[in-house]
Amino acid sequence: MSNPASQPSILNCEPLKKLIREVPDFPKKGILFYDITTLLKDKVGLATLIDALAEHYLKQEVDLVLGMEARGFIFAPALAYRLNAGFVPLRKPGKLPAPTAKFDYALEYGTNTLEIHKDAIQKGQRVLIVDDLLATGGTANATARLARSLGAEIAGLGFVVELDFLKGRDLLKDYGVFSLLHYDN
Repeated sequence: MSNPASQPSILNCEPLKKLIREVPDFPKKGILFYDITTLLKDKVGLATLIDALAEHYLKQEVDLVLGMEARGFIFAPALAYRLNAGFVPLRKPGKLPAPTAKFDYALEYGTNTLEIHKDAIQKGQRVLIVDDLLATGGTANATARLARSLGAEIAGLGFVVELDFLKGRDLLKDYGVFSLLHYDN
């Protein structure tokens, strides 16, 4: 029998950075864009990413995994499956068919709105919020506030990539934040 301490943890996701394409000057000059589509198309990379997120949250009680439109839709359902939880989408206005609750929030260049079905969360359910990127924290904070307004307990916020230099984590001090990959510039 092998010693578990000698086996590498799946949480060491640094090798995944080799699968992420860096695109300079996108979406505007001076910005370095971390394009995860090259990671997503790699079957081992994608599986490692989902397994690593699941490993972090497996021992926590999670009833629902919330994913924000659009890239949160990539990770949240797969993670919900692995955690034996449900999946709840948060959408742009006018995309959900039943009555919704909404939350307006500020962005660097304007405002945005998220909507969720009013009956998507039962009071006291533990929700995990998942997205591809933690930048300034505005979208994640809005999602958490919207979920809490429906009675949710926030089990955590999970991200694939965190841009540490933007300090989005500072806006999310009330929640447990976990990111697989960190970038300093």
